[in-house]
Amino acid sequence: MTEQYQETQRRRTFAIISHPDAGKTTLTEKLLLFGGGIRLAGAVKSNKITKTAASDFMEIEKQRGISVATAVMSFDYDGTRINILDTPGHKDFSEDTYRTLTAVDSVILVIDSVKGVEEQTERLMQVCRMRDTPVMVFINKMDREGRPVFELLDELEEKLSIRVRPLTWPIGAGKHFQGVYNLHEGNVHLFTAGKTVVESERLLIEDLADPQLDRNLGTAAGRLREEVELIEGVYDPYSPEDYLDGSLAPVFFGSALNNFGVRELLETFISIAPPPRHRPAKPRTVEPDETTFSGFVFKIHANLDPRHRDRIAFLRVCSGVFERSKAFYHVRHRKEMRFTSPYSFMAEKKNVIDQAFPGDVVGLFDKGDLKIGDTLTEGEQIEFQGIPDFSPAIFKEVVNTDPMRSKQFEKGIAQLTEEGVAQLFRQDGGNRLVVGTVGDLQYEVISYRMEHEYGAACRFQPLPFSRARWITSEDPAALKEFIQYRSRNVFRDKDKKPVYLAESEYVLNSNITAHPKVSFHATSEFKLAV
Repeated sequence: MTEQYQETQRRRTFAIISHPDAGKTTLTEKLLLFGGGIRLAGAVKSNKITKTAASDFMEIEKQRGISVATAVMSFDYDGTRINILDTPGHKDFSEDTYRTLTAVDSVILVIDSVKGVEEQTERLMQVCRMRDTPVMVFINKMDREGRPVFELLDELEEKLSIRVRPLTWPIGAGKHFQGVYNLHEGNVHLFTAGKTVVESERLLIEDLADPQLDRNLGTAAGRLREEVELIEGVYDPYSPEDYLDGSLAPVFFGSALNNFGVRELLETFISIAPPPRHRPAKPRTVEPDETTFSGFVFKIHANLDPRHRDRIAFLRVCSGVFERSKAFYHVRHRKEMRFTSPYSFMAEKKNVIDQAFPGDVVGLFDKGDLKIGDTLTEGEQIEFQGIPDFSPAIFKEVVNTDPMRSKQFEKGIAQLTEEGVAQLFRQDGGNRLVVGTVGDLQYEVISYRMEHEYGAACRFQPLPFSRARWITSEDPAALKEFIQYRSRNVFRDKDKKPVYLAESEYVLNSNITAHPKVSFHATSEFKLAV
């Protein structure tokens, strides 16, 4: 058995996703506590961070109490290498989350027991379903007065279009929450409110008939036995195959803030979640056990360390072994590149590594050569798929308000949009710069970072556009004619592809009808024609 195979099999690379305020970042921190990555978790209260969360390192994140960039954290637990990608929960940063989901092998979805399934949760699950990504559900905040448990499970199945199977079960809820029964292991763990350290003692009851249960739980013991019997009768048995193909979601219950139910989630995850899987690429699928290296860039972040003004590209290793200082082939540029200081991450802390295996996320120091979606290989001309740009919903012209700092302005707006926090469109044949986003909060983030990281000032002017469509045609003359006809609405994206910006769905459809030889695409990969 080769070292590569052994290292690949012990890796679990996953994203934690949720609606804002469901407790995603808190759960991430408690997982890090188990891995010894941190000693004390941050507490998020009243939308302000009292002790800064470990995975939120940008200054604006600390001020607003929200995650706006995907954080990468790696640690070892019980012989398993855990790679967590903690994604932004805020809907305005959903595109960053969508791209992150291309770099993971499975997902943990956090649900607020009080609010249930929310709109952003549904959108995130749609992306998971597109790729048949295995999903586990953690129903959080069981120590609060929330929705009835069976009602929550029904809502999960209905709104997320996935079958569920509880693997742990809550004993009471809210002020009557007493613990969880682990159906997977067959034991009970009693809840102690206010516990903030890694738990060390559990009430081990191998049989629900054990009289210890009645002594500790009182009347709740009988109710637990009835509910467990009902679960076994109503829900399909847990099937590893159904979980791995994305059609069945194991469900866990707990309180991330109190570090309760997290151990059950983590240890079951390690035992059933998939190791690195195959990846779709053009022209062939790449398997993780191939001996030649390949990987793709799914995220870029400038100024991760404000003291050094660095620019880091996050690379998912898909096959082979990544080695420090070894020459790799940059497919888009058709040239070789070497990386002398590749990093692994614990939030903002970086450690230089010599090797990385399939499933790992490596930070590469980038001088501007790498873009989101770029593929690195050992010479093979392949391109990984499924990392497109999506049509933004809001468009604003960005204006430099300090002409004396034009160089800083150009560098800042180019680097920030290359990160994927927003998209930059340059008017075809003109000088206008348009920034497209999913939500207004992104403009606030860009303005803040432009000022504090690049020393540049800018303002945003609203534009009447509401749709972006990448345009192509098998008839070059027809495409040229359309671009000339709609010159005020045609811009170029970061790859210089022509993009048509429409004022409304009606205007877009009118142009589609009037120009049958031109194809209009909702993503930059040209898979979703409209």
